[in-house]
Amino acid sequence: MTQRPSEVRSPMHKRTLFLNPPSFSGFDGGAGARYQARREIKSFWFPTWLAQPAALIPGSKLIDAPADDLSLEEVLKRAKGFELCVFHTSTPSFDNDCRVAQALKAQDPTIMIGFVGAHVAVLPEESLTACPAIDFVAREEFDYTLLEVAQGKPFSQVSGLSYREDGQVRHNPDRALIPDMDALPSVVDVYKRDLTIENYYIGYLKHPYLSLYTGRGCPARCTFCLWPQTVGGHVYRTRSAESVIAELTRAKALFAQVKEFFFDDDTFTADLPRAAAIARGLGRAGITWSCNSRANVPYEYLKIFKENGLRLLLVGYESGNQQILNNIKKGIRLDIAREFTRNCRKLGIIIHGTFILGLPGETEQTIEESIRFARKLDVETIQVSLAAAYPGTELYRQAMSNKWYDEKVLVRNDGTQASAIQYPHLSAAQIETGVKRFYSRFYARPRPILRMLAAMAKDPQERRRRLREGKEFLDYLRGRQKPPVAA
Repeated sequence: MTQRPSEVRSPMHKRTLFLNPPSFSGFDGGAGARYQARREIKSFWFPTWLAQPAALIPGSKLIDAPADDLSLEEVLKRAKGFELCVFHTSTPSFDNDCRVAQALKAQDPTIMIGFVGAHVAVLPEESLTACPAIDFVAREEFDYTLLEVAQGKPFSQVSGLSYREDGQVRHNPDRALIPDMDALPSVVDVYKRDLTIENYYIGYLKHPYLSLYTGRGCPARCTFCLWPQTVGGHVYRTRSAESVIAELTRAKALFAQVKEFFFDDDTFTADLPRAAAIARGLGRAGITWSCNSRANVPYEYLKIFKENGLRLLLVGYESGNQQILNNIKKGIRLDIAREFTRNCRKLGIIIHGTFILGLPGETEQTIEESIRFARKLDVETIQVSLAAAYPGTELYRQAMSNKWYDEKVLVRNDGTQASAIQYPHLSAAQIETGVKRFYSRFYARPRPILRMLAAMAKDPQERRRRLREGKEFLDYLRGRQKPPVAA
């Protein structure tokens, strides 16, 4: 039975709805997404960035419309009775999210609407000007900003807030990043209350899975990476190993159906001694886990992780050309990445490798180098993305100053990402064709095909899943050939 917001809310807080708005079919607007568009196969990350402030505000409600396949009409129905609605938005989804906000205002002109996310954090004035339905933007790390708004604190007294007053856009001083991550409440209670765990799936993770953050920020300086440059910062602020182990142990009890837990920290392996301490605790608890990692973790740590429940690493290789890696300040050498990959194979650690085409320095030749590099690494699965120069990133500033970028074509009318970057020597069409070629040449080899067939033969559920994903993957590749249009 749907719980009305008034049944449990504190009288000291506004009735607050956290909303991941409805959008394209299969559009992963989840806050964990780096590239918020439809993926090669239908995938949904947990909306952790909304669940965290929801855990702070008594009586709040989280609705994830894309994952629950909710229409705008259904969302409007469920939004009745709330006084405050917080949207998570992104650069590709902003126009659509504004239309949803306008529909909410038309239904209830008294509802207060706030937007959060990297796009509005970087462009608060432009966002408020572009969408009259938005009452405020919570910039930077917004958890406590939203708590104060829900408590009814005057806008003028809330750090990190941008809002309208007397026809003018006001910007309050920035809010400091949260120094004590252990002070934040667990998100798993919000997951249990508001989300259907089985609706979230990622092709390379076991199903059902559950993801959360154990820290925010990343010390790496990759020029394309959105969150460290806009919201999280470059200092890796972490929860204690003890609190992470306790939360995962509790999550395991709450979600007996979950087969794998994923740490969505930008780089969980950035603090290796802490990661090892967490791993040992998870090993004692019998928990299977996976995480984001750079391609430079030493063998001795990989061994500790594997012996204590690690199944998979999501690794951003990005390119097989060293100069491109240098151009984007990746801080990784190709020879180290190769050694790391060999060590993972020795230990039986599965790798999902991610690559990006269209980064500065890309040519037809470097695309071929990346394809050959990926084929030689022969990791279990790959993801190939188009370079996305989001506002607030160093890559965006480079692209704009060099006239490489057309942000109007970030997402097509079917929700698939389009190449917004092109170069005098390399067109957007060539980069997009490179993605298709990359996938085809990686997967159309005996070893990946045999791996997939072996997994399907062992597990009927895996067989059904892979057949569905195969159809979606082929449809997605066909969709890349549609003419790009503005979102």
